[in-house]
Amino acid sequence: MKHLIIAKANFRILNKSFRFMNNVVDKKILILKTGNTIKGLLEKGKDFEDWFVDCSGLAKNVFIIRSLHLGESLVDLSQIAAIIITGSPAFITDEETWNFIGASYIREAHGIGIPILGVCYGHQLLAWTFGGKVAFNEEGRNIGTITINLKEPARNDLLFGGLPERFNVNVSHQQSVVELPSKAIELASSNSNNLQAFRLGETSWGVQFHPEFSKDIVRKYIEERSIKIKEEGLDPEMLASLALNTPNSVILFQRFCHLAKDKKVYQFS
Repeated sequence: MKHLIIAKANFRILNKSFRFMNNVVDKKILILKTGNTIKGLLEKGKDFEDWFVDCSGLAKNVFIIRSLHLGESLVDLSQIAAIIITGSPAFITDEETWNFIGASYIREAHGIGIPILGVCYGHQLLAWTFGGKVAFNEEGRNIGTITINLKEPARNDLLFGGLPERFNVNVSHQQSVVELPSKAIELASSNSNNLQAFRLGETSWGVQFHPEFSKDIVRKYIEERSIKIKEEGLDPEMLASLALNTPNSVILFQRFCHLAKDKKVYQFS
């Protein structure tokens, strides 16, 4: 309870620190896409941005979408309340041209205090942008529902504070952050992949897991990649049977989305 009270107090302090934005009412949360989901889910008309909106608890018109990987023009940061960077089938180590374009944009946004949440590939892109290192997982693919362990700094963190010291999250990735930027703070780890979350400064976070993934989504990922999973020595049927919804990761994501709520930087319907 003590840590929850501290986290709530810190949340209020951060909101007060953003009062310079209070007179703006048309800012949006930018979902910065770095790729698309798997074919089987795209065919159902759903992609990363849809799941983020669905689990945010906010109206769809709060968000604006841009596809970084397709070269779409980026939104002027004066119009942005917060940024969510999505997952991707791409690899950070390929260092695509759009990675460098995104990195420049992310650095500028971070520099002026715009809240940023990088998810999976977005988590890796955020770390890479500020000098961290990304590499293929030594133990191979991570996919399914896993348990993460919070570090001591997470106790007073705006997003993680008050959450259980251990909770389930959904993952699907082959690369991970293996070295954090020099000023980053590790917030969570797991047995399968040591680093699961970090914070950089007051307003930027990276999470290797997917808070937007339900058990049905992660099961579809396992199903679509079952041949490769078997070739890698894993059991897709077992992984699918162990898949769970992850409510604590949804709470974390909703906290991020509501960072701007009291600042009145965008319209809520």
